[in-house]
Amino acid sequence: MSDFIGKIIKGRVCGITNYGIFVDLDNGYFGLIHISEVSDSYVKNLNDYVKLNQVINVKVIDVNEDEHKCRLSIKNINYDLEKDNDKFFQSEINGFRSLESKINEWINLKLKEYNLK
Repeated sequence: MSDFIGKIIKGRVCGITNYGIFVDLDNGYFGLIHISEVSDSYVKNLNDYVKLNQVINVKVIDVNEDEHKCRLSIKNINYDLEKDNDKFFQSEINGFRSLESKINEWINLKLKEYNLK
C-alpha cells in the first residue's frame, strides 16, 4: 500500500467525529482524514462535507503498513463523487433513494396515519 502515497483512491466514509473522518479503503486498510486535511478554510462541522457510507476520493498522505492505517486528505481534490453525478448519495446496501424521490411517499404515509386521505 505504500506505493499509493500521493495517489488518489476511492474509499467509503465509515465514521465521522469532531476531529476527523474515518474511511474504509476496501483492501483491509482504514484511513483517517484529519479535520486539518479537509479544507484550507475553517471547518466547523465535518458533516457539511461528507455523509456516513458515502464513497469519496481521497489522497493518500502516509501509510502504516504494520497497522494497516493510512493518513488521508481531501484538500484540493475533487473528493465528492456524488456531486459529479448531481445527486444525493444513495446507499446500495440500505436501498436509500434521494429525499426528493421519497417525499411524496412520506406525505402519503402520514396522511394515512392521521386518516386524512
